Amino acid sequence: MTSNRSASLNRRSMITLTGAGLGALATGLGVRSTPAAAAADSLFQYCLNTATIRSHNLSLDKELDVAAQAGYSSVEPWMEKIGRYAEGGRTLKDLKKKLEDLNLTVESAIGFARWIAEDEEARNQGLEQLKREMDMLAQIGAKRIAAPPAGATGPDRLDLFRAAERYRAILDIGDGIGVIPQLEIWGPSKNLSRLGEAAFVLAEAAHPKACLLPDIYHIYKGGSDHAGLDVLAPNVIQVFHMNDYPADPPRDTIGDRDRVMPGDGIAPTPRVLKSLQAKGAPVVLSLELFDPRLAQRDALDVAQEGIRKMKAQVATISS
Repeated sequence: MTSNRSASLNRRSMITLTGAGLGALATGLGVRSTPAAAAADSLFQYCLNTATIRSHNLSLDKELDVAAQAGYSSVEPWMEKIGRYAEGGRTLKDLKKKLEDLNLTVESAIGFARWIAEDEEARNQGLEQLKREMDMLAQIGAKRIAAPPAGATGPDRLDLFRAAERYRAILDIGDGIGVIPQLEIWGPSKNLSRLGEAAFVLAEAAHPKACLLPDIYHIYKGGSDHAGLDVLAPNVIQVFHMNDYPADPPRDTIGDRDRVMPGDGIAPTPRVLKSLQAKGAPVVLSLELFDPRLAQRDALDVAQEGIRKMKAQVATISS
């Protein structure tokens, strides 16, 4: 027998996805009425997700040097590298000083804590891991951490109401530490692969700091239309993963390693950037690639090409 809660899912979904928590139709209209004349180059900050040069097997120190030399103002490091740094005889205070000396901020970081897992023991372990990671990030002045659906990628569908409760829980943890978990879409995942699913979770979490970490490639891989970004309120997107994807392989078989530099594929990147610009809120554009061919080139050359191509995409909407 269908429960009242399940029976009301469609109705509640309609209310939620157009409600005040995430940019109800009214909020969406408000976003569109936000002055779009704000110069794109004043809204966007350029960040290097260190996955882009991960295959070069550099130390975290070297990755930070590359980012600074290439002209980025911020980095998005991986938690395993930060942990390795702290275990290598140096302190997080040393790392913070290194970042300050290079004039780099840590706008986000990449971790894979299983905070959303259905198994209670795995989920509790994930929460403890996330707390440790958030604490480490707070010590180096980092602002956010990715919260992907690690531990709930399939094969079963996850109840989105429970997903929202779990996301709310880590937002509350983040409040106490000073680091914001960003709900991340994973295109190949069984859960949270689509913009609509993520929007539902954000709205039902009903927390003022609920936010989304989108990705050009993952939106495409998950089957959503990039135009869905238009209805999200300005504060919902603070960091955006930048990349591109080719026409071949097709969507059903394309993978992380197939991502290419911004502008080198078929993604509607200018349209996405215009949507972000219209909201009038600052956004960190973080270059995230997993192309194994990049390892054959100098890491600095790769990073420089990345920032150059992101800026070229922004320039298309600045004229």
